[in-house]
Amino acid sequence: MLYEAYELGSDLAGLARAFGGVISQTLDPWTANGRRPLMAMPGAFGSMMSRAGFTHQRPAYGIDEVMVGNRLTPVVEETAFTAPFGSLTHFAKDVDTRQPKVLVVAPLSGHFATLLRHTIRTLLQDHDVYVTDWTNARDVPLEAGRFGFDDYVDYVVKFLEEIGPGTHVVAVCQPAVQALAAAALMAETGNAAHPASMTLMAGPVDVSVNPTKVNKLATGKPIDWFERNLIATVPARHAGRGRKVYPGFMQLSAFMSMNAGRHLTGHSDLFWAYVDGETEKALQIATFYDEYFAILDLAAEFYLETVKMVFQDNDLANNRLVYRGRKLDMRAIKRTALMTVEGERDDICAVGQTVAAQDLCSSLKPFRKRHHLQAGVGHYGVFSGRKWEGQVYPRVQNFILAND
Repeated sequence: MLYEAYELGSDLAGLARAFGGVISQTLDPWTANGRRPLMAMPGAFGSMMSRAGFTHQRPAYGIDEVMVGNRLTPVVEETAFTAPFGSLTHFAKDVDTRQPKVLVVAPLSGHFATLLRHTIRTLLQDHDVYVTDWTNARDVPLEAGRFGFDDYVDYVVKFLEEIGPGTHVVAVCQPAVQALAAAALMAETGNAAHPASMTLMAGPVDVSVNPTKVNKLATGKPIDWFERNLIATVPARHAGRGRKVYPGFMQLSAFMSMNAGRHLTGHSDLFWAYVDGETEKALQIATFYDEYFAILDLAAEFYLETVKMVFQDNDLANNRLVYRGRKLDMRAIKRTALMTVEGERDDICAVGQTVAAQDLCSSLKPFRKRHHLQAGVGHYGVFSGRKWEGQVYPRVQNFILAND
């Protein structure tokens, strides 16, 4: 009944969006010239109403061109490989010189991979970029089978094989764990497509270090509590009818509750930007929330296994991570260079949690390891925004080039 109740609320939100759109379109022409706050308020309320609720469709990346050197170069989005729970998307460019191949491993934590569009756009300047484009689990028919932690690792391995040897991995947040697991597995099995390097950005490698609210939420209840209270069944109206999922609306609600004041301020700023006619500011805030409110469901088995293995048992940090019945040893990683990146103010993956990978990969020579702590940024600032582009990215670019 949990999902059905949400769907009812979502349908009502759809009516509110439609009504708000009518109000906004009707009143905005009357207030566009000589805009005064009192006159503009009804139209602003209509604009806010038109944004009510979440969407479950992947937004567009919107990366049509990128500056390569001193030339603006067209970018064509291609599907290089597809599977039920995710596709390998390639951002193809026609450039004269060879660029290092990079697989961006996107988190599967309630948002689409498009949340990393700024990360991808920046990388595209100097790299041939691919991304793991995860599918909303509620759109995957039951006949496609399950999708758990091991399946995620399989997808990373398969995507690397599709791209070919010499690929560099950039794993953002949660998949730092699966990227390490894939690298260890490929090293142990002698897979020729093993990554040339891995850059792990703000990922939960060792959650016992400086535990955050996210860590404490994951460890505060037994795993059966999560299964009883957070897992729902996809309703009949969707392709994945009958599939057990951890709904994206629950994940997003949890994240928003952690920073409720910040989101209230954001929406207040958006309202007043509409009132004051600050088009550019309103567009910037609205664009962020359009992406933030685009959510996907996680397969229940992936969510529960991640909570248990990564957060509750901390298997990776203790070097006892098991993949399909075999224990993976991070010391097997000898040819994949490692870079870890953390944000000083990260309240999701705190300082110390990602750099722990450096000790786990003890077979790597010191010159094949790097770490960067970015001052003055929180979680998203590690891979998006001005400091990512101006301070973090140049180090990542240099690291990839040095190991290409």
